[in-house]
Amino acid sequence: LNILVDTGSSNFAVAGVPDPDVTSYFNTKLSSTYKSQGIDVTVKYSQGSWTGVLGTDVITIPKGIYGSYTINIATILESENFFLPGVKWHGILGLAYDALAKPSSSVETFFDSIVRQAKIPNIFSLQMCGAGLPVSGSGTNGGSLVLGGIEPSLYKGDIWYTPIKEEWYYQVEILKLEVGGQNLQLDCREYNADKAIVDSGTTLLRLPQKVFGAVVQAIARTSLIQEFSSGFWTGSQLACWDKTERPWSFFPKLSIYLRDENSSRSFRISILPQLYIQPILGIGENLQCYRFGISSSTNALVIGATVMEGFYVIFDRAQRRVGFAVSPCAEVDGFPVSEIEGPFTTADVASNCVSSISFHEPVLWIASYALMSLCGIILLVLIILLLIPPRCQHRYTDNDVVNDESSLVRHRWK
Repeated sequence: LNILVDTGSSNFAVAGVPDPDVTSYFNTKLSSTYKSQGIDVTVKYSQGSWTGVLGTDVITIPKGIYGSYTINIATILESENFFLPGVKWHGILGLAYDALAKPSSSVETFFDSIVRQAKIPNIFSLQMCGAGLPVSGSGTNGGSLVLGGIEPSLYKGDIWYTPIKEEWYYQVEILKLEVGGQNLQLDCREYNADKAIVDSGTTLLRLPQKVFGAVVQAIARTSLIQEFSSGFWTGSQLACWDKTERPWSFFPKLSIYLRDENSSRSFRISILPQLYIQPILGIGENLQCYRFGISSSTNALVIGATVMEGFYVIFDRAQRRVGFAVSPCAEVDGFPVSEIEGPFTTADVASNCVSSISFHEPVLWIASYALMSLCGIILLVLIILLLIPPRCQHRYTDNDVVNDESSLVRHRWK
């Protein structure tokens, strides 16, 4: 089975029944080692969702980590907008922390199981190649997932590390963005509203709405194209050029500043337009059409595949940090399309750009249950009060008749 590697979720799940968009699936009845736990599980993503059943089975990893290991695996029985036409994968490998595991954080994640059983270092690294770059009709993209360490042949230059702010998603702290070398001049908290994460399972670079608007304005202002359809920026339209043209020369470089492990320093990762102006569709012999690899988000800044394809990314859970180094596969026509530079001072930004209040999903559940319990108690008290019979009946006299001069009216107006 081909598996989508997703650093933005925490469940390992594969197709468990036939699906029109899936070429293979895991038939648990044919496995002598599969054991169902009988626990229903539902996982929702920013796009799509699935429902299945939790179980365990034995896996082997063909290269590097020898031996057999028992891991939790969900078999997907129903899904919506998850398996899509033309996808070449049959499941998903969630590599985030157990705080995001469904139905609860007590479900040990795939990577935690491997670290515990194989006794490998608590670190993995990911090199993504190809999704945003021209690919010659194979339908699959190259890359490497290294469990338990770092592979020197997969990067060039130095590795720059930024601290993990919270261990649920791989949440990091972004200090500023530049378009064409020009600072957007936004409050740094805007970039981290309400979180900034590194997520290989998200295709695009997703920006909070205010940041997205500022980036689009800056690109439009900096680019050599004056008249441009708004549909291109929102993702509803493609832009097409003659195949002899290289439209990337019309667009600026985009830089993201991350806080260094030394909090008084930062470094920047930059992507050239070859990574965010993405070839999608050829029309006839003469036209090549492109999409905008950046979109708006309502709840996070997401460093997705659009950016990650430029870098070898190290998820160093042992030292609570994410590392970036330039990837050798991030080249177009022999020229690199990503850069890392630093260090820079952080004197011009706040000492903390991340909101001090983090509403993790488990915390939200606790808060909602507490509110529901409180409402239930209040409702119960009201019902009891309504059911208790009145202890005495008051007999009205002529003096008790309510009129314009009664104490009730006077007191009300006072």
